[in-house]
Amino acid sequence: MRLTETADVWWKNAVVYCLDIETFFDTDGDGRGDIRGLSQRIDHLADLGVTCLWLMPFYPTPDRDDGYDITDFYGVDPNLGTHGDLVELITLAQDRGIRVIADLVVNHTSDQHPWFQSARASRDSKYRNWYVWRDEPPANQHEGIVFPDQEDSLWEYDEQAGQYYLHQFYKHQPDLDIANPEVRDEILRIIGFWLRLGLSGFRVDAVPFLLDTAGSVDAANLADPHDYLRDLRSFLSRRNGQAVLLGEVNLSYADTRTFFGDEDGDELNMVFDFIGMQRLYLSLARSEPAELIKALQERPAAPEEAQWGTFIRNHDELTLDKLSDDERQEVFDAFGPDPDMQLYGRGLRRRLPGMLGNDLARIKMVYSLLFSLPGTPVLFYGEEIGMGENLEAEGRNAVRTPMQWTDGVNGGFSIADPDQLAAPVVEGELSPEHVNVAAQRRDPDSLLSWIKLLVRRYRESPELSWGECTLLDLGHKSVFAHRSECEGGAVIAVHNFADTPVTVTLPVAGAGAGLRVADLLTGKTSEVDVDGTLEHALAGYGSCWLRVLRPGDRYII
Repeated sequence: MRLTETADVWWKNAVVYCLDIETFFDTDGDGRGDIRGLSQRIDHLADLGVTCLWLMPFYPTPDRDDGYDITDFYGVDPNLGTHGDLVELITLAQDRGIRVIADLVVNHTSDQHPWFQSARASRDSKYRNWYVWRDEPPANQHEGIVFPDQEDSLWEYDEQAGQYYLHQFYKHQPDLDIANPEVRDEILRIIGFWLRLGLSGFRVDAVPFLLDTAGSVDAANLADPHDYLRDLRSFLSRRNGQAVLLGEVNLSYADTRTFFGDEDGDELNMVFDFIGMQRLYLSLARSEPAELIKALQERPAAPEEAQWGTFIRNHDELTLDKLSDDERQEVFDAFGPDPDMQLYGRGLRRRLPGMLGNDLARIKMVYSLLFSLPGTPVLFYGEEIGMGENLEAEGRNAVRTPMQWTDGVNGGFSIADPDQLAAPVVEGELSPEHVNVAAQRRDPDSLLSWIKLLVRRYRESPELSWGECTLLDLGHKSVFAHRSECEGGAVIAVHNFADTPVTVTLPVAGAGAGLRVADLLTGKTSEVDVDGTLEHALAGYGSCWLRVLRPGDRYII
């Protein structure tokens, strides 16, 4: 695809930034962030180079699951602001070249949602069949429980309804029946409503659960659930031809690939690469990239107009469920040996800096890798400054702490008393006193400055997101190297997973004179040997992005 066509599929080289409004910036002093606070901090995201802002749920909620238990899919939680505040935020973001997407959480509702309240009150309610009911739970009710520390069944008896209802997550989140045409139509209306207010798409929560019709009584007679995902994509494209569906699909590569749809990519535009993320952590634990290489070799290609989403951290536990028991234990031993750092027996409730001992060189290498890997990079708020976790918070909330703006009270997040905050502030060596935006903004050696540089170079290098990727074997166990090519341009990225320096010989091009490479991260230029190779020294945990320059090239380095 030509570079001039890329604006139509902007998500293929976007910089996505995920945040929870409630923990970002508080303007009214009530201890929780608000939409107006995010608007006041939008220039931080613009300065960082973010091109797509992903908002975690902002809908009305009892807040028993950090906003993922929703009581009104068309509303804005009054604790966060109003529809007017949200439209103003979207307008400000778009003015700075930032598209806004939001979580689409329609596989379940809160049990306080008016639909469920009506459904449980009477079998004659129009909403009764919007949920999945049984007189008796099936024999497999204890299988596939998502939160084994909280639930012991997928079915809950409701005294008022006189039946059991399906809940694949918490019991206070009854599942909607996606097999019901009325439910499917309502989801389309929800999508259409938010698109009209200015959203550029959605991050679709728990897509396999959304399409799971196993609980429906007539499931055997239903069409392929993927047909409904195609309908969602078709509707989205009709309403906004450049809108995106970014899907949370944590399955095997073969199964995940099906959620892109056919070769034309007629279902999800983007899907997160959970397996690549998990293999990366195993590689970090072993200080060699073999497992990451294996994942990239096995990862199927996305359709031409679709993309894999790459990430280091998301807002949930750092799941390691696709690793073997022994491999998972390796990662636990390396990065979360205390049982309190682990969750559900399958993941870690930590952020990267704490796991890596706050080793800045190693942290910088990991983010250099993120922005140079084939795929679209997704950041979780606070990653750009190296925020840590607070293990005093319950479960996943350990990584959902207030954004650290300054070294002042509550990290500059809020003027409220600490016990009124939406979440506790990080303590210890990664507290706001030591890690904050204000201190890093003008420090050229800070992680924030490094991330800004990576974002700029990534956006200037279409080869990284659009190009054909070739893995390079340089003969060093600790070195990961790959070459990306697009429209005659080529960038070679090299990363050292070990703490010891290494010198590598890079196959830059075929034999010939006049070739050079420019390191996009340092600005240094080197001549390539006449045999087409280049010796390059990497520090421990070092990284480089090398643009190949041929005589007559007119790149601005």
